[in-house]
Amino acid sequence: MANKPKIAIIVSSTRPTRFADVPTAWIKAQAEARGDMEVEVVDLRDYPLPFFDEVASNAWAPSQNPVAQKWQKKIGEFDGYIFVVAEYNRSITGALKNALDQAYVEWARKPFGAIGYGSMGAANALGHLQNIGVELQMVPTRNNVRIGGSDFFKVHSGFGGSGNLADIEATIAPAAKAMLDDVVWWARATMAARAEPAKAA
Repeated sequence: MANKPKIAIIVSSTRPTRFADVPTAWIKAQAEARGDMEVEVVDLRDYPLPFFDEVASNAWAPSQNPVAQKWQKKIGEFDGYIFVVAEYNRSITGALKNALDQAYVEWARKPFGAIGYGSMGAANALGHLQNIGVELQMVPTRNNVRIGGSDFFKVHSGFGGSGNLADIEATIAPAAKAMLDDVVWWARATMAARAEPAKAA
């Protein structure tokens, strides 16, 4: 398929004991099986960003920190994003909030979906992420994947679970399909819209 959107799967937890690698591998496999997008895992562990300390957002002034510049260059390569969202105390991780704040230009006018996990299915974290994304001029998808309740404890090895999302796939696969459908549709739409000024010029 021509002009496949490039989608980053962003791993938002950096803890050594994180669960994030399990849903990351699962959603990557779901996305790759479709054939209508290119996906790449982008791990925040690989970008040891300082707490945001620039004079302003890069919407107003170029960032000076070389790691921030590397981060901006990387996320700027993509047409959309899927965040793997751990819920910490009813919100997103500090690492993810900081990473979002370290860019602006690169996020704008691109879609994002999420696969979230926690005892409540990351409901609060996903709500916060959507609000932040709108402020960054992103397009949040209506559909997301939520791993919560008994499903969460069934697969989280830290709580005695199997560590295998295949055990709950019947529950989460329909949501994953809907979310990926949304991401691809909006990625194509925003890619076309962003291309219009260049054509006019």
